[in-house]
Amino acid sequence: MEEEKIYGLGARVQGGTIAAPVLPYQPPEPRDRSVPIGLIGCGGISQVHLRAYAAAGLNVVALASRDRERAEARRAEFFPGAAVVTHYRELLSRSDIQVVDIATSPEVRAPLIETALLAGKHVLSQKPFVLDLIEGLRLVELAESRGLQLAVNQNGRWAPHFAYLLEGVRAGLVGRVSSVEMAVHWDHHWIVGTAFEHCPHLILADFGIHWFDMAVALFSSNEPLSVYAVEARSTSQRAQPPFLAHATIEWEHGQATLQFNADCTIGPEDRTAVIGSKGALRSVGPSLTEQHVTYTTSAGAASPALAGSWFLEGFQGTMLELLCAIEEERAPRNSARENLRSLRLSFAAVQSAESGVPIKL
Repeated sequence: MEEEKIYGLGARVQGGTIAAPVLPYQPPEPRDRSVPIGLIGCGGISQVHLRAYAAAGLNVVALASRDRERAEARRAEFFPGAAVVTHYRELLSRSDIQVVDIATSPEVRAPLIETALLAGKHVLSQKPFVLDLIEGLRLVELAESRGLQLAVNQNGRWAPHFAYLLEGVRAGLVGRVSSVEMAVHWDHHWIVGTAFEHCPHLILADFGIHWFDMAVALFSSNEPLSVYAVEARSTSQRAQPPFLAHATIEWEHGQATLQFNADCTIGPEDRTAVIGSKGALRSVGPSLTEQHVTYTTSAGAASPALAGSWFLEGFQGTMLELLCAIEEERAPRNSARENLRSLRLSFAAVQSAESGVPIKL
């Protein structure tokens, strides 16, 4: 039809099926997996950390938690030979521990990171690693001044679908990225009755940090110019913080749009589209762990068969990348300095949602 030609609705891929590019999307491989690791904080997310580390053959030698019973349960399930202590300073005093994974709640992370760095430990921190950018920069500079690595558990970067998209962009498969569109529709009501209900900007400031981080990574070294964000309550949500949010981020030669609906109890969907000058990478599925990726160019389309999941390889990737960085004496891809760029964007989105106006960066 003539209207299809005018609006490009009749456009089709020129070729047929092409071979999927082979990309190094899986977690990196350190030479030494026996590096002694200590974990501080044995709450709910620690179970995911420890399961991933055990499957990767890593060496967790100590667990610190004020709740000894919970820490002992984690030890029995994943690392029976690990020590259990009830104060983090006991863990940090051990000379054998080289890396500390801090998996506590965000309001206490910064002083724990500082104490661990002063004790001479490399650190992997849960996200967000700080709640203030100035504090974050201070910790980054402290780590650098002491020759230590400070990394952030942005595990989404090693979720198989996101990792493939990132590697595709790094390899130049889509050319220059012009737009990134991400939409997540899921049920987040598990937070009802938990401490997460007291986070007024839960979706943008906590859950959404993965997607702000991916937007920053996909646009590579380009810096965002501004962000405009809106939050709203769903008519059927049961949780206290707004479950609807979206953000539009402007770059000099592109834009990213992020859409969240945490009240999707029926028909969940998670989709991402990365559009560039040479092609497109897309991923779609009903959840974070079930995704189908396609790569499209003028020559045709490919669908790589990806192995792994967010809640195993994703959590392995952050620690394995840190271990590789320590071995190779380089900054990890998930360094805290790099993560400050993502936090700046997330914090600005919250500021925009509160003020109702775009925030220039």
